[in-house]
Amino acid sequence: MSNKKKPILPKGMKGFKFKIYWIYAIIFVFFIGLQLIGTEVTEPTNWQEFNQTMLQNGKVEKIVIVNKEKAYVHIKKEVLSEEQFKKVSKKAFGDTPNLGPHYVFEIGSVETFSNNLKDAQIDFDNDEKISPFYETRKDVFGDLLGWILPLAFFIFIWLFIMKRMGGGAGGGGGQIFNIGKTQGKLVDKEDIKITFKDVAGLEGAKEEITEIVDFLKSPEKYTKLGGKIPRGAMLIGPPGTGKTLLAKAVAGEAKVPFFSLSGSDFVEMFVGVGASRVRDLFKQAKEKAPAIIFIDEIDAIGRARGKNSMTGSNDERENTLNQLLTEMDGFGTNSGVIVMGATNRVDVLDKALTRAGRFDRQIFVDLPDLLERKAIFEVHLKPIKLAESMDINFLARQTPGFSGADIANVCNEAALIAARKSKEKVTKQDFLDAVDRIIGGLEKKSKIISPAEKKTIAFHEAGHATVSWMLQYASPLIKVTIVPRGKSLGAAWYLPEERQLTTTQQMLDEICAAMGGRAAEDIFFDKISTGALSDLEKVTKQAYAMVSIYGLSKEVGNISYYDSSGQQSGFTKPYSEQRAQLIDKEVTRILEEQYQRAKDVLIANKEKVEKLGSELLENEVIFKDDLAKIFGDRKWKSYEEEQLIELDKEKEAEDKKVKAKEEKPAKKEIKKEVNDSDS
Repeated sequence: MSNKKKPILPKGMKGFKFKIYWIYAIIFVFFIGLQLIGTEVTEPTNWQEFNQTMLQNGKVEKIVIVNKEKAYVHIKKEVLSEEQFKKVSKKAFGDTPNLGPHYVFEIGSVETFSNNLKDAQIDFDNDEKISPFYETRKDVFGDLLGWILPLAFFIFIWLFIMKRMGGGAGGGGGQIFNIGKTQGKLVDKEDIKITFKDVAGLEGAKEEITEIVDFLKSPEKYTKLGGKIPRGAMLIGPPGTGKTLLAKAVAGEAKVPFFSLSGSDFVEMFVGVGASRVRDLFKQAKEKAPAIIFIDEIDAIGRARGKNSMTGSNDERENTLNQLLTEMDGFGTNSGVIVMGATNRVDVLDKALTRAGRFDRQIFVDLPDLLERKAIFEVHLKPIKLAESMDINFLARQTPGFSGADIANVCNEAALIAARKSKEKVTKQDFLDAVDRIIGGLEKKSKIISPAEKKTIAFHEAGHATVSWMLQYASPLIKVTIVPRGKSLGAAWYLPEERQLTTTQQMLDEICAAMGGRAAEDIFFDKISTGALSDLEKVTKQAYAMVSIYGLSKEVGNISYYDSSGQQSGFTKPYSEQRAQLIDKEVTRILEEQYQRAKDVLIANKEKVEKLGSELLENEVIFKDDLAKIFGDRKWKSYEEEQLIELDKEKEAEDKKVKAKEEKPAKKEIKKEVNDSDS
C-alpha cells in the first residue's frame, strides 16, 4: 500500500479536478487585468463641448492628436478639483490623481481640426494659444490579440474535429493517428463476475458452450490427442434470449481476458479503418492469449458480399469482412483466441463466415420453454419482495413466447406497479397487470366509446373466446377485456401450446378462432365493422403460408415457394400466373370455410355467447373460470397443461416434505416435555 495521502479539498470542492485548459483562461484574464488596472480615466466628448467648456475657459493644458484620428485633451492640474472634472480627476482604481489624458474625441481630418482650432483661438493672446501635438501609437497587445485569437480558434476547431474523427475516445484512442486502433473494450478476468449460475434456462446452449470453457482452461487435454481448438462459436437466436449474457458467462467461467465490441465499431467513414481495427483487435488478443473476442451484432460487418452493386467495387464493409475472415483462418495462427459472435439475422451472413474452420460451432439460443421460463423467473425474482402465496409455476404459465429480457421486464414492471400502489410486497395481481401492460399496452380508461361501439367490441371478443373454447387445437383463453389498451379497443389473452410441429387441423382451428370476432358481429348485429383488421391480417398470412410455404393444400400440392437463403427478389415470383390464381383461390376457400365454421359454432351456442357478451359489458373483464361456468370445462388439455399439472403435484410434494421437517422438531420437544414431567 502507498503512503501517499490524498489532498484534502476545502468543503464544497469535493470531486474537483484541475484541467489544463484552465491555465490558458487564467493567462488571458491576467493580460486583460493588466490593461484595466492602473489605466487612466478618459471620458469621451465632442468638439462643441470641448470648445465651449474647456478651450474658451482656458482650462486646457495640451492637445495630443494620435494617429490622425483622435484628439486627447489634458486638463490643467489646478482646475481638476472643480466639480465638472470630478469624473476624470482620479484613476479607475485607487485615489491616484489622473495626469491625463482626460478627454477624447474624434477629429474627422487633421486639416479640419487645425482650422477649427485656429478659428476658436483667434481672440486669444499668443501666450494663451495652444498648438496640438501629433503622435503615432501602436497597440501591441491589441494587434497581438488580433492574430492570436483567430489562430487559437482554428486550432481548437481542428482538435475538436480530430477528436470526433477518432471516435470520441479519451487518451490515445481519441486522436486521428490512432483511428485504426480497435474500439473493443477489454474486460479483465478479475472484473467478470457472471458465471453459468447466473444464466437461467438455456440448458442446451450451456451444454454446447461448456466445451469452449474446457478448451480455454485446459487446451492440452485436447491438443495432445491431435485435436484443434475451435476458432469460433456463433450464438444465433431471437432478440432478448441471452446471447450476450451467455458470452459473458463463458468469459467468467474460463477466467480469461474478454474483448467485447459491436459489429458497428468496425464501420467508419475512412477507407481501410475497419480492416485496421480488425488487425489491431487480433493483435491485442494474441498478446493476452488465451482470450475471447466477442462481436455482438456481427451481421453489421458479416453480410453476404456482392449483394449491393450500388456501393461500387470498394465497399468498406466488405474489406472489413475480408480482413476478419483472414484473421480467423488465414496463413497466420491465432492459437488460444476464440471468437464468439451473436446475431439474430443469420440468414444475411456470408457463407464464408459461417463455414467450418471459422465459426465451427453454431449455437442456437431459442426462446425459453415452460421449465426454462420458471428457472429464469427464479433468478429475476430474487431481489423482489414477493407475497408468500406467489406461485412461480403460474407466472411461467402466463408468459408463453416471452424471452429472458421480457421476463426481466415483467418482474421489474410488477415491482413498479406494486410500489405505485404503496404495497409492501409484490402480489400475483401485480404480475398479471405487468403482463397485460407489456402485451397490450397501457389501459386507456379515459377513451370515449359509445354504448353501441362498446357492445360491438364485447360481442366481438366473446366470439373469439367462444370459438377458441370449443375447438380442440385453438389456444385456450386466459382473459378477455373490453378496456382499450394501446391501439386496440379490446383484447384477449390466450395460452398457446408450445409445439415444434403444427398440423393442418391445428392451423385451421387457429384461423377459425381468429375469425370468431367478425362472425359474432355478423350474427348478432347483422353487420360487420373494421374491428377485425388485425384478425384478417393474421389469418390471411397464415392461409398463404399453408398453401405456398408449408404445402398443406391438396389443390396446390406438396410445393413450397419459401426461400430460406433470402436471395429471392421480391419483384419476381417463382411460379406462373395460373399457379398464382390457384394459390389465391385456395386461400379464399380456406378463409371462407373457416369463417362459416366459426359462425356455425357461434349459432350452436348463441345463448351462451349472449350471456358471455352481457357479462363482458357489465364487468369489462372476464377470466378462464367465468368461461368454464358458462360453457363447462374444456374437453381437451394440451401437453403443456399436463406438464403444469405435474409441476403443481411436484410443488405440493415439496411443500409437504418441508412441512414435515418443520413438524419433526416440534414433536421431539413435546416428547421431551412429557419425559420431563414423568421424571
